[in-house]
Amino acid sequence: MAGVGGVAALAGAGLAWQRLKPHAVMDGAEQAWWDASFKGLAGEEVPMRGFQGKPLLVNFWATWCPPCVEELPLLNSFYREKSAKRWQVVGLALDQPSAVRKFLERMSLDFPVVLGGLTGTDLGRNLGNLTGGLPFTVLFSADGRILHRKMGQVTPQDLQQWGQLG
Repeated sequence: MAGVGGVAALAGAGLAWQRLKPHAVMDGAEQAWWDASFKGLAGEEVPMRGFQGKPLLVNFWATWCPPCVEELPLLNSFYREKSAKRWQVVGLALDQPSAVRKFLERMSLDFPVVLGGLTGTDLGRNLGNLTGGLPFTVLFSADGRILHRKMGQVTPQDLQQWGQLG
């Protein structure tokens, strides 16, 4: 009985790991990211191409996602500490614009937040987030290549390691 339980536990852990592991990046996903443009909170167009030339951390999140909300202060601290070292952070909100605006009235962030809409969801899938799980974080190098991707909540250790990549 214990052996069956152990096998079931391993199978469950393997399934969870597979679900939380980003899938392969689709061909052309990096270029599609840099060609994309999103609406800012004031309705302005924010082209992602404007972030090229410096390392970029992109965080896909939503106001209704507890781990997303929990990690935002960490990402904000990372941005404040690393922006002098050329790091950029963009929050890509996959949520209703009114909910994002209302949320950001309560939690002020120093980094830019854009409204992802369906384009953001599609780009997330192309970047390896086939399940659409949140949060999802992608790091781009200064030359626009993907350095790292993570499904799930970031940790201080993640940010410390990533800060050394750029």
